[in-house]
Amino acid sequence: MPQIDELVLDPPFNVTRASHVVLNVRDLNASRQFYTELVGLVVSDEDDSAVYLRGLEERGHHSLVLRASSEATCASIGMRVRNEEDIYQAQDYFAEQGKTAALVDVPYQGLTLRVSDDVGVPLELCASMEPRERMLKQYQHYHGASAQRLDHYQLQVSDVRKAWWFYQMLGFRVSEYTYSNIKEMQHLWGVWLQRKGNPHDIVFTQGPGPRLHHFAYTLPDSNDMIRACDVAGALGYASSLERGPGRHGISGALFLYFRDPDGHRIELFNTHYQHIDLEPALGWDLADPKRADQWGLPAQNKWFTEATSFADVAVTQPEIRVDPPTLERFLALANDG
Repeated sequence: MPQIDELVLDPPFNVTRASHVVLNVRDLNASRQFYTELVGLVVSDEDDSAVYLRGLEERGHHSLVLRASSEATCASIGMRVRNEEDIYQAQDYFAEQGKTAALVDVPYQGLTLRVSDDVGVPLELCASMEPRERMLKQYQHYHGASAQRLDHYQLQVSDVRKAWWFYQMLGFRVSEYTYSNIKEMQHLWGVWLQRKGNPHDIVFTQGPGPRLHHFAYTLPDSNDMIRACDVAGALGYASSLERGPGRHGISGALFLYFRDPDGHRIELFNTHYQHIDLEPALGWDLADPKRADQWGLPAQNKWFTEATSFADVAVTQPEIRVDPPTLERFLALANDG
């Protein structure tokens, strides 16, 4: 079995970062208003069936796609690769693994490959996008939270190790992880994996899955987090604030979490650190409450139980649930037994 600090420095193709997420939403206009007026994203293009949005510092056409649908699900998450050659190398690699990987035409994207990872998450690997104006210095367009760029995804999966091994072979590195010791055996509860040099592009934690727990956008500074809360209150989104403000132990980021009109969860945050050098991953005992919030504020139970399903992907239950009440009971029984 691979170890947390084992590195694949010559992966079969080059993933560069988290790229875009595609959400199915029931009310396209309501979702558009939430993401433009509260989150502060910019509309790149739209029609009656879809809205394409980007952050203020993003040059690529979109990092969030909203699609009109009768159900609230996630269609896919996206990763950028270095160039088109990486797409063809990825197609060959997945064929060798016995996976179905199809080249597809996607609006406003260059060469794109669709495949599912080993835990069933639908992925889009994208080599390029149509460019749009970077709005970073167009301060007259800053409003709401002034979201800058998509940073990462967090997913619940029934088998964290299986997910970790898949992405480790693609050159992803673990920056931090959570564990517990049960009868002298270490159980892995979560892994924070990255390609772009900060703590994470994709996170896997144990739970019924695969499901999208949240996707995250960076903000300019902490003042924008307070502004986001004020704007949420003014626009009637106060009840959509699910968690925060707070500061994570893992990654050290200041954070807010909102639920959009369909219940999709978005994180707004700042203050990541760099994870560029080849350094050991940081492990957190799951019993340490500071891993989740340095200020000691507990999450609501729905934080552990609610997430967005992927369209047409079955949800599998893990052997052990990760919510704190169940964990407490399990550890007590396991360690006493």
